Amino acid sequence: MRIATWNVNSITARLPRLLAWLESSGTDVLCIQETKCAEDAFPFDELRELGYEAAVNATGRWNGVALLSRVGLEDVVSGLPGGPDYDGAQEPRAISATCGGARLWSVYVPNGREVGHDHYAYKLRWLEALRDAVAADAEAQRPFAVLGDFNIAPTDEDVFDPAVFEGATHVTPAERAALAALRDIGLSDVVPRPLKYDHPYTYWDYRQLSFPKNKGMRIDLVYGNAPFGEAFKDAYVDREERKGKGASDHAPVVVDLEI
Repeated sequence: MRIATWNVNSITARLPRLLAWLESSGTDVLCIQETKCAEDAFPFDELRELGYEAAVNATGRWNGVALLSRVGLEDVVSGLPGGPDYDGAQEPRAISATCGGARLWSVYVPNGREVGHDHYAYKLRWLEALRDAVAADAEAQRPFAVLGDFNIAPTDEDVFDPAVFEGATHVTPAERAALAALRDIGLSDVVPRPLKYDHPYTYWDYRQLSFPKNKGMRIDLVYGNAPFGEAFKDAYVDREERKGKGASDHAPVVVDLEI
């Protein structure tokens, strides 16, 4: 089974590329982040024509997550159980389902904006709630993974230049400690192969020629439990999908399992 995660940065803007990529990549299940559309505007029909069911948690122009599957979509849970509110509402940042024998979560972790901002505190609370919500799945005997845009680089090696990010979000000790706490419940970081250069970056800013200069970050992560690791065969960053006109600023991370 081929599983992938991809922050598409607007499914409406990226739809032609998304459909073409699904046709060419052989992906069975895709976790999507930043749909940036309401659920009633989601392209269910176009995806159904390619054989994909879709489960969506989206409310409008910001955030939004989805799961696309051509191997089944059962026991869907929309939202993060016990998750914190921001500005009085729970944002659409998580969705989970059972797909082809694996339990999968698609998550879009809050950005945090800047250290000391209310959104930064919200990010840490959100990650704590995520840890609690997935603990039972992590201990289960079936393959399980939480995939998505975590907006955190796990180590200094996961950014092109640690000095550039000094004092900024995405690299702070508190954020990395939250990732470590998530791993401590029985999950492992599935690090993909880069298809070019030495580091498997997954995100490159649109500005300052960051992609051609490979000034990237690895913030799109796959955290799997022990059965997921036992089924694991390969993983890579599809860097080619970051190229060209109309690309997202993130590349898909693809994982192959023997299930």
